[in-house]
Amino acid sequence: MCGITGWVDFERDLRHERRATAAMTGTMACRGPDAEGVWTDRHAALGHRRLAVIDLEGGGQPMTAEADGRVIACLTYSGEVYNFRELRAELASHGHAFRTRSDTEVVLRGYLHWGEGVAERLNGMFAFAVWDARSEELLLVRDRMGVKPLYYFPTTSGVIFGSEPKAILDRPEVPRRVTADGLREILEIVKSPEHAVFSGMYEVRPGHVVRVTRSGLTKRRYWSLEAREHTDDLPTTVRTVRELLQDIVERQLISDVPLCTLLSGGLDSSAITALAARSPTVRGEGPLRSFSVDFHPHGREYVADGLRGTSDASFVRDMARHVGVEHQEILLESGEMAEPGLRAKVLRAVDLPPAYWGDMWPSLYRLFQSVRQHSTVALSGEAADEVFGGYRWFFDPEAVRGETFPWLAPATRVFFDGKQLLDPGLLRTLGMDDFLRDSFAQAMGEVPVLPGESAVDRRMRRLSHVHLTRFVQTLLDRKDRMSMAVGLEVRVPFCDHRLVDYVFNVPWEMKTFDGREKSLLRAATADLLPESVVRRVKSPYPTTQDPAYDRRLRTALGEVLADPDAPVLPLLDRPAALRLIGSEVGDISPQHRRTGTELALGLNSWLSAYAVTLDL
Repeated sequence: MCGITGWVDFERDLRHERRATAAMTGTMACRGPDAEGVWTDRHAALGHRRLAVIDLEGGGQPMTAEADGRVIACLTYSGEVYNFRELRAELASHGHAFRTRSDTEVVLRGYLHWGEGVAERLNGMFAFAVWDARSEELLLVRDRMGVKPLYYFPTTSGVIFGSEPKAILDRPEVPRRVTADGLREILEIVKSPEHAVFSGMYEVRPGHVVRVTRSGLTKRRYWSLEAREHTDDLPTTVRTVRELLQDIVERQLISDVPLCTLLSGGLDSSAITALAARSPTVRGEGPLRSFSVDFHPHGREYVADGLRGTSDASFVRDMARHVGVEHQEILLESGEMAEPGLRAKVLRAVDLPPAYWGDMWPSLYRLFQSVRQHSTVALSGEAADEVFGGYRWFFDPEAVRGETFPWLAPATRVFFDGKQLLDPGLLRTLGMDDFLRDSFAQAMGEVPVLPGESAVDRRMRRLSHVHLTRFVQTLLDRKDRMSMAVGLEVRVPFCDHRLVDYVFNVPWEMKTFDGREKSLLRAATADLLPESVVRRVKSPYPTTQDPAYDRRLRTALGEVLADPDAPVLPLLDRPAALRLIGSEVGDISPQHRRTGTELALGLNSWLSAYAVTLDL
């Protein structure tokens, strides 16, 4: 995993812009702590920060390919390609010679052989840019599920790009301006495709290629979810899921550095941990390491909320004993999650207000920081809920039938809505209801249709599609930013496009054949897991319930209200904020009661630290 950046300008000679390119590259030093590289040509400049995972001695970047004594192509690449060995053998059979053992060189040689068609051949998580010196054009490519980020800012004479907005914002010609559209994206968890919040900046859409030439910029989709009839019976479907998972996990264990799993005691991470622990790749190197996270006790027992029925600890311990992993529980102090220094690091990693996930941002940062002391690569159970239908709202009739994003249905909206302290006049000006309605309509318009499909399967296909194209993107962004902020590569086996594609087309009745969530995943892996984990109901990533954390947030909000220069003040409903500060905290502080405070503080820090101009 790495950080990439660069720019193309067809009206300037960029060979003298190494210092500027190095500055852009340096903004992402955390993503690649092992090496830095810059390459410039007449109209292109590429930068790279490396986290060495495969072929530690080789694989330096940006990587060039030469012919007749001159560079014909240059690649800056982030991610992992899990089928690089097969592709390397295929390319070698066509006469390509390799200087390294890296997947980077396979991608570069693959581009020379297949052109932009190389994207379709890659299995992995990746974002890369290729400058073709022969045709003077730039290719920006992102993996199918959007695991790895890639942003770009078109200019009048080219483009500026980077793994994160900060690399692009380093350029003086890029304004730190946010319009009403950008603010709407911050305030609701809708994740509009390609939208990057900052005006004029875009994300490369997952499964897409962006080509930049003298004639302008074009986009091509090379992969998307398609509706197909599922003809396998239940036993065959369960067996196929198991076989796919075994192959996926085995591929994703390839690493030349220490590797571990993130274990929550839920079905998803436990399945990945069990498969990894059984792998010959791991068993030859001693017990697999795993890590979990929780908070130090604060004097009260855990209290279930609308999403989390149980704490993770007992299930984690059952699982660790069952498969024989070397497990470490990371315990966090709740109060520290409100420390300004830690929250500043989170903000710097995200480049946006860390809003609706609250204390999960800093706790993930601390978890990954602890994991990084022992491992460079971690396998995660992220995205299984989106693939197999694990969230409670998949079974909520109001959410299923509703005409809005299911996570924003009445029963669960409280967990994702942080607008309580914002000025009602601002919200009316922004037209948030219309925005949500239009966003949902756009999302529904992208869902593929299977002729003859039942009304139930059609409705559930819509729910699955919006989770796989919208909701999961927010989780992948969160995991990427917090892990790469400390130089940890997190791999997500459930995002393998073969598995996603297959399960997407399984009828809902078969996905829930035992009347529970994630029936197929449970059936495919139950023999690997302890009974307690098999029976456990979905419980999301933990969040603190310590009222001390809430009190620290309220103190910080009071300081904001007392600062006449605080940039967020024009956006706030001051009486509402004062009422919240003066209200009783109680013995338990559930996450959903803090979302308004979290958003107000996050907006203020972001507007100040990034010198954002709001143009509403």
